[in-house]
Amino acid sequence: MRRDGMPLRGTLAVIVGAVLIISTAACGGDAEPGATATDAAKGSTFIFASSADPSILDPAYHSDGESSRVTNQIFETLVTTEKGGTGVAPSLAESWEVSEDAKTYTFKLHQGVKFHDGEAFNAAAVCANFERWYNFTGLSQSDSVSYYWVTVFRGFAKNESDTLGKSLYGGCAAKDDNTVELKLTEPSAAVLSALTLSSFAIASPKALKDYKADEVGGTAESPLFTGTFGTEHPVGTGPFKFSSWTRGDKLELVRNDDYWGEKAKLSKIIYRPIEKAADRAQALRAGSVHAFDYADPADLESLRSAGVQVIERAPFNMGYLGFSQKTKIMQNQKIRQAIAHAINRENVVKTKYGAGAKVANAFMPDSLWSYTEDFAKYDYSVDKAKQLIAESGEANPTLEFCYPSGVSRAYMVDPAGNFQLMKADLEAAGFKVNPKTSPWSPDYLNTTQAGDCPLFMLGWNGDFGDPDNFLGTFFQSFSSQWSFKNEPIFKVLNDAEQEPDQAKREELYKQANALIAEFVPGVPYAQSPSFSAAAKNVQGWEPSPVLNDVFATISLS
Repeated sequence: MRRDGMPLRGTLAVIVGAVLIISTAACGGDAEPGATATDAAKGSTFIFASSADPSILDPAYHSDGESSRVTNQIFETLVTTEKGGTGVAPSLAESWEVSEDAKTYTFKLHQGVKFHDGEAFNAAAVCANFERWYNFTGLSQSDSVSYYWVTVFRGFAKNESDTLGKSLYGGCAAKDDNTVELKLTEPSAAVLSALTLSSFAIASPKALKDYKADEVGGTAESPLFTGTFGTEHPVGTGPFKFSSWTRGDKLELVRNDDYWGEKAKLSKIIYRPIEKAADRAQALRAGSVHAFDYADPADLESLRSAGVQVIERAPFNMGYLGFSQKTKIMQNQKIRQAIAHAINRENVVKTKYGAGAKVANAFMPDSLWSYTEDFAKYDYSVDKAKQLIAESGEANPTLEFCYPSGVSRAYMVDPAGNFQLMKADLEAAGFKVNPKTSPWSPDYLNTTQAGDCPLFMLGWNGDFGDPDNFLGTFFQSFSSQWSFKNEPIFKVLNDAEQEPDQAKREELYKQANALIAEFVPGVPYAQSPSFSAAAKNVQGWEPSPVLNDVFATISLS
């Protein structure tokens, strides 16, 4: 599936150091015959090397970074994150008010905004989107399909599974064309930050209907989107519009010249999937792409020496091993504890991660408020792991260990390399390990989210600056991915989300960390800064710690 990027075209290329910096006419530029260099600069094409294709371009149905990187350019949310930070900032809503009981949020909308299909953006369109999500049925209610609705708003108008609780969503009212009133069924101190998630982007109600967005077949593990909204006709209000998508080759966006805000400097964005970090780095050196994320820490010095810009994002992530208790062996707490003791996390971090990486001890980064290590630890000990296996009653325990291919993340730059180290650790402790690997999108994401991997390698980069986005996302209610019910954990996380007092919330999250560590639903093992790389002529890229990058500010000199 690997592609080597776009071949050079045009005539002008300049060598800077060891990296080929290509003019906008030479690397994806849109200059017409007879156009001047200035015209070419205005009509510039930015080529980004992604590590995989998006899973789907309907924000309501995706939960992966490759998808949101694209949909962040097409769609917009009511509120967004501050540039370079995690605070809440205006987007489609220019202002908002919260009621005293924290159950009613009133948003004032920007006027004169239109969707890419020419339809008016207004309060009725906002409510149509919320009602769409709330009224999902069938497979759309699965957390492997509508992941963020389930994790933030929990339930639906008519729950079709007893694992879904009462919905946080209490209704949406269009008070006038530019005023939306969002009601909750209970207080939530985290919902405003959660609305910065790309999954709550506002889509054209007409396009959703015309292109059958909610026709979903297949299974929870392998959903099949038979409508074309998320593959051929994603329609939002953003600075770029969808143009075309050939899986495994390229996805193309074009500038929205009717954009309501400051228009994009680029005329076009092309995303090219290049699976391996080393190949993405080579494509950048060769000048066939302008930028990529998730640079291998081992490549950073050679990239800098080649004159490439290396951009560091502060660590706001963590890599973990997850246990699906859908399988009997993972329901055994002794086995889960044995795995936690068997993994030499320090060796994994030292061997496979770069400068700034460290061992993770909790299911949240240590930079996030309420972080604590006042809980049970599982230090590396082969002897302790063997003892726990003996106490577990499991003779010759066998683990199906899932890890992804075709992906690289700050929390797992080299999934296959991590797997080999961990496999050796587990076998040394007495486990038999059966490897199972599959492509990141859609196979691996769907399988793990459905709970069909007993032992799986995943990670999380924070979406917004609240502990609820880590602990609450994972463990506030039943999730097929983890497949366990632990009411004390569910309750303390629910209480923490509802508590308006910051100091009390902090104590509740500390309690939650202790309960989670004792229960051992998985093993956090690494947190690491991530690194992006860009050619010297790329200007105006403002990386977000929560990966909420908007490419409209980018220009090519």
